[in-house]
Amino acid sequence: MRFFRSGHDRGSCESGLTRRLLFSEPDVTFFHPPSIFDFRDRPEVLGPISDVIPSSPVFEMYPIGLTSLADRLEGAGYNARIINLAREMLTDPEYDPEADIAACTANVYAIDLHWLPHAHGAIEVARLVKKHHPDAPVIFGGLSSTYYHEELIEYPSVDYVLRGDSTEEPMEQLVDALTGDGDVSDVPNLTYRDGGETTVNPLTYQPDDLDDISVPSYTYAIRSVLKYGSLRKVLPHKGWLDKPITMLLTSRGCRHACSFCGGADAYADVHDRPKPAFRSPERLIEDVRTITAFSEGPIFIVHDLRQGGWDYATEFFELLAEEDIENEFVFELFGPAPAEYFELIDDAVERYSLELSPESHKPEIREKMGKFAVSNEAIEDTLRAALDNGCRNIDVFFMIGLPEQSYEDAVGAVEYAEHLLTDIDDDRVVPFIAPLAPFLDPGSPAFENPEAYGYEPLAETLEEHRQLLLEPSWKRMLGYETTELSRDDIVDATYEAAERMNRLKYEHGQLDEETLQTILDRLETSRWVVDRVDEIYESIPDGRREAELQAIAEEVPDFGEYSIAGEDELWWKNDGLRGMPRLAGVAGKLLVGELRQRL
Repeated sequence: MRFFRSGHDRGSCESGLTRRLLFSEPDVTFFHPPSIFDFRDRPEVLGPISDVIPSSPVFEMYPIGLTSLADRLEGAGYNARIINLAREMLTDPEYDPEADIAACTANVYAIDLHWLPHAHGAIEVARLVKKHHPDAPVIFGGLSSTYYHEELIEYPSVDYVLRGDSTEEPMEQLVDALTGDGDVSDVPNLTYRDGGETTVNPLTYQPDDLDDISVPSYTYAIRSVLKYGSLRKVLPHKGWLDKPITMLLTSRGCRHACSFCGGADAYADVHDRPKPAFRSPERLIEDVRTITAFSEGPIFIVHDLRQGGWDYATEFFELLAEEDIENEFVFELFGPAPAEYFELIDDAVERYSLELSPESHKPEIREKMGKFAVSNEAIEDTLRAALDNGCRNIDVFFMIGLPEQSYEDAVGAVEYAEHLLTDIDDDRVVPFIAPLAPFLDPGSPAFENPEAYGYEPLAETLEEHRQLLLEPSWKRMLGYETTELSRDDIVDATYEAAERMNRLKYEHGQLDEETLQTILDRLETSRWVVDRVDEIYESIPDGRREAELQAIAEEVPDFGEYSIAGEDELWWKNDGLRGMPRLAGVAGKLLVGELRQRL
């Protein structure tokens, strides 16, 4: 089964191949969609659903796996391009995504539906691809695509869904089959329609480690700038050029099974991943060298290194100590750590920060959610040990909307934060609080068995989530309530806790007066918007609502970004890129290397 035969020819002559590399037209184009495709035209006014991550409520940061998929295809001789539609639409009011899609000349199109908040945007991008390229295959992939693969394949604009957390090899096989004489029935992990019937190939490709996968592939990203003539379209999120943050992916899969995320349970049940697959310390160090060739900015280590075991973490730090790297490193902690761990880090790097998410100040709630059943004393000992061993900053995250969390429990996290700031008395400990929004992750224990965890889901299918994304306020967008907290309660607790937390940080010198006032003004506006939307729904007939909602959007056009936290609070100290000439030089070397490899 194939849609076309491409002009792609791996046996091209040297001059033809040189032309393809230096003036490249993509064989495969990857599109990253915004959360809501027409967010610039609709009266939706988004709220604090992304304040504690780098991207905006548009969720313009694409999954780092896109770079590994593109890299794999390029290694196989295809030209693969990533276009971050979400970022382009967010940063350029004049940008026309449909015109860009229509102008594309690729033979195959791929769209990520990794995080469920992209349910609307991903489907709309697929619809536009089919509108302008009706004969081109459209491929979906990602964690949410995997969970909803049988529902997703029913959409007319979706031809193929690749399942699992690692689809580099299946993607190459699928593109081979579509551009040649192959049979897609042999492609592992694939769901597709054939003669009106849905076919689900076995999920058999699941690598035991990540050493043969370049994820994230920064070499691909740099090389693609010259190949496709645009740095802007491959940037991961708004503001990245000014404050570049790079990542090291230590593993796919997790050893923990948090109720709202799933981790081990979701990966085992949905992605057939019974245990994490790790990238070896040696390969991680190679990734560090690649990053430091072009960036002086922070390097974020995705996942707690101790998931791979103490020996794994120790080996990584010993190898890192030999590199003499000046970039700051940011490490995740999934639970308390001893002083010995921070001694290893301090010996290995010049600068480092930590992220720790106890989620709640109440141990019984943490235990219910599957986080870690430890005392607050153990957490505080961890903070002190890190601070005593050179840690520059520790972000501590609390969430609202957890299992068995009452209103008092939710806002009570601020009192515990005050205890931390007063008792530890170190302004390097920086607390945050945010809603667990907008959806529970599909496949997580709370999603699969909501009653056991005290959740009341308001959406279950992909289409139900897609429709929720079109609601005009973040309260009405929420995909769940709990037995303790209604949607109204979650919203009220969020605003009360956010106001109290920011006043607390001002009192302890972590926010200046101007920043505090900006946050308080945004909180007041945010509260007003939520209340006004409810008034419109309660008092105005359906046919007249849109005009009233549009009036809100026009009155507060920038509403939704950083409404519960300072705009720069989550950005680590950043020395930026090593300069565009240096970046261009690295890109040129990589492109020449690819040319030699293909010849």
